[in-house]
Amino acid sequence: MGTAVEVNNLVKRYKDLVALDHFSLKIEEGEIFGLLGPNGSGKTTTINCILSLLSFDKGDIQVFGKKMKPTSYDIKKDIGVVMQNVAVFDELTVYENIDYFCGLYIKEKETRRKYVEEAIEFVDLADYKKFLPKKLSGGLLRRLNIACGIAHKPKLIFFDEPTVAVDPQSRNKILEGIKMLNEAGATIVYTSHYMEEVEQLCSRILIMDKGKQIALGTKDELKRMIKNTETVSVEVLGLGDAELDKLKSLPHVYDAGYEDGMLHLYFSGGKHNLIRVMECFKENNISFGRVTSELPTLNDVFLEITGKELRD
Repeated sequence: MGTAVEVNNLVKRYKDLVALDHFSLKIEEGEIFGLLGPNGSGKTTTINCILSLLSFDKGDIQVFGKKMKPTSYDIKKDIGVVMQNVAVFDELTVYENIDYFCGLYIKEKETRRKYVEEAIEFVDLADYKKFLPKKLSGGLLRRLNIACGIAHKPKLIFFDEPTVAVDPQSRNKILEGIKMLNEAGATIVYTSHYMEEVEQLCSRILIMDKGKQIALGTKDELKRMIKNTETVSVEVLGLGDAELDKLKSLPHVYDAGYEDGMLHLYFSGGKHNLIRVMECFKENNISFGRVTSELPTLNDVFLEITGKELRD
C-alpha cells in the first residue's frame, strides 16, 4: 500500500494568527485516520488545505503521490468530502441530489445511474428517493449528505463530524457505513468530538493543537503516553486517615481521593493493582462495597494532552 496523503511543514497564517505551524502528517492508503483537536486547533484548516480549498504560506501537500493544486482535477475526482454542515439542494429530491453530485465526476449516464442507485442502497434511502430534504429527519439528512459525498466511489474520503445531532440508530448506521467503505478499499480521514467513535473506528489517531501535531499513534500507543494507566474506585464508609495512607503507599499509586464514601486510587504503571488494593483492605479489616477498575479512555488522553480549559 502507498501513501494517500502527505503533508510536509505546512504553515498557514491569517494575518497575525498562525493557524498551522509547520504541521506535518502522513496517511497511508487503506487506513481510517483520526484527526482530533480542540476547537480552533487547525483541523478544518488542515482539511481545507489538503483539498486545495485554501492557499497556504509554506509547505507541500501530496495526495496519492501527486502534488495537490487547485486545478488537480485528476486527483479531486478520487476524493469524497462529507462536511459537518449538511450541504444539499433543498429544491432537489434525494435521488436528484445524489445524481447531481455524482454527475460532477461521472459523466457517463448509465454508470452514473448505477452509482446513484448503489449509493442510495448503501445509506438505506430507497424509500425516500422522491422526498425533498425538508421532509427528512436529521439522521436521514446526514445519510443523504454521505451518499452525495461517496456516490462517485472515491478512494479518499473526508468525514468531518458526520454524526453530530443524530439519534443512536442513525449514528450506528453511519459508523457501520464508514467501516464498509474502508473494507471496500477507501482511505478514511475522520474528525469527531465523540471519542468513543474514534476509538471504535480509527487505526491511527493524530491529536493536534494550536496548529501543531502533539501526539500520533494507535489508541493503545496514545494511552501509554499519559501518566494514568488505571483508576480503582471503591465504595467504602468511614475510611480513616491511617488506612488511607496505607492505600496511598501501595506500589504505583501516584494520587488518591476520598470523598462521600468513594475512594479513588490513581495508578501509573504496574500489574495486579486491583489485587493489591483488595489485599490491603483484607489485611486492615476494612469493609467495602462496589469496586471498579477503569483503564484510561481516549477522552482521558485527549484532556491530559490538550488541557481541560474551555475553548472558543
